[in-house]
Amino acid sequence: MRSTAEHWIELAERVWHYRRDQLTEPERQRLLGHMQELREAVRAKHDAAQLKLGIERLEETLREVGGRVYPKSSLVENVEFFLMAAIVILGIKVYFIQPFKIPTNSMWPSYYGMTPEVYPRGEPTPSLPKQAARFVLFGAVHHELVAPESGTISVQVRYNELTGSNGLLHYDPVDGRKWFVLPTKLRQYLFYVNEVPIKLLLPLDFDFDTAFREAFGVTADQMVGEARRSRRGGNGIRLVELPGKAEAGKSLLSFDVMTGDQLFVDRVSYHFFRPEVGQGFVFRTGNIPRIAADYGDQYYIKRLVGRPGDVMEVREPVLWRNGAPITGAKAFASNARRDGKFQGYGYAPEVYALLLQRGTTATVPPDKFLALGDNSANSSDGRYWGYVPAKDVVGKPLFIYFPFTSRWLHSP
Repeated sequence: MRSTAEHWIELAERVWHYRRDQLTEPERQRLLGHMQELREAVRAKHDAAQLKLGIERLEETLREVGGRVYPKSSLVENVEFFLMAAIVILGIKVYFIQPFKIPTNSMWPSYYGMTPEVYPRGEPTPSLPKQAARFVLFGAVHHELVAPESGTISVQVRYNELTGSNGLLHYDPVDGRKWFVLPTKLRQYLFYVNEVPIKLLLPLDFDFDTAFREAFGVTADQMVGEARRSRRGGNGIRLVELPGKAEAGKSLLSFDVMTGDQLFVDRVSYHFFRPEVGQGFVFRTGNIPRIAADYGDQYYIKRLVGRPGDVMEVREPVLWRNGAPITGAKAFASNARRDGKFQGYGYAPEVYALLLQRGTTATVPPDKFLALGDNSANSSDGRYWGYVPAKDVVGKPLFIYFPFTSRWLHSP
């Protein structure tokens, strides 16, 4: 009861400091008198019954003179609570721990970006309760194309002898909404049943070609060959007919987009310790021209492979640092041996590469770092856009908190 009384005294002092210039002299005297009466009762360690009487007298006065400070409506209290919670969360995010979502598969299989789970043609579409459960547990978002009529299925495919993207599906970046509210960019693919177009909208960072090839049972080489033979289309885009036929009202493509790994990033350690080679490495891209020009200032995650002064070289499938195979992470050794899903480090195509082309070395400049993806064959990393400025380093990943897969709470 003494503790409760002290809280009431603190509230009364707040009212006094906020409203004493608005109170009449009798109101001021009454408020000060009841505050002093309760304060002396606490000091004298009066029993609970006496303290309760003093609290009730003070509370009655506060109701008369408290204005907006006391009593507060439930709406005001809720607004204050959520405002303070937001301030605390923002402070934690800025200075200590930041949540981060892996968008692409450049760090696969150490970290997963968005991946597809394809439902074979002919299988029933998952029920709405199942879709909801998969969304909650795995962040899975279902996508489906239904044939408007029966006939042949075609899709737009890139084909240009001068580029390295032959056989990939063509898409157009379009404006869209995330969670029906937030503006975002999406990929828009066009399929055709006979001559009727069907639109498919997907996240901009999602690699749809893998899901497409699995769904229709085709390979990348087959798509290149079909695009080469097609005479429909132009300007680097060919219309390719796909195997199988569409049936009106039935699904011709059904798959889930599984969310990328979501993890917490430690923003504190790098203020006291130098980043170590082999660590996961989160940084901002606003001062990397080749990224900022197209995507602006974002957060990226790669693996730190080179610190200032290090001499780097790729000798497929091994990454070399200062004249020896690189060490410091399991992913380095796994790539060097091409263990399991690790495919090894490779050279970037000369037409696109900025660093680490075949037969070349790169020395990391002062106040810079070099970061590469574990999935070298499918990673836009330092080979293409150069070095990470030291001032843009954010921190290192701690552990995966979502989705609830075998990688939950894991930190590669």
